[in-house]
Amino acid sequence: MSAVPRSEKQGKADKPSSRFRRMLDRLSSSQEDLESEELQEDAQASGCTRISECTDRQIVKVTGTLRTVTLRPRAGVPALEAELFDGTAPLDVVWLGRRSIVGIEPGRRLIASGRIAMSHGRRVLFNPKYELRPFGKE
Repeated sequence: MSAVPRSEKQGKADKPSSRFRRMLDRLSSSQEDLESEELQEDAQASGCTRISECTDRQIVKVTGTLRTVTLRPRAGVPALEAELFDGTAPLDVVWLGRRSIVGIEPGRRLIASGRIAMSHGRRVLFNPKYELRPFGKE
């Protein structure tokens, strides 16, 4: 048990940490954690919705980095599928009737908008409007 009252502990957690502490946290964080934090900051700065906050049938605008891009036919129709990650959760982006799209490749950042659907417990965005982010922003 701690001798410090619970209310004082909560107050310390709310206080901004020192510059040294933030630097130490960054040095001890994994590369994946740092990339996730950067993606979350980018989503917030661009005014997009966090993927983890998206619900079924909601119209959203999200941003993130494409992790994977695959060609996977759906009901005999070609479909280009990509996994978009914004640091909070993954989102499957699917372009039906497309075998490839110039610029859609793993590692590329983009902004996508459309209506979220839930499929097998995963968030999916079918045929979204999208905007490729320039390489200079990465």
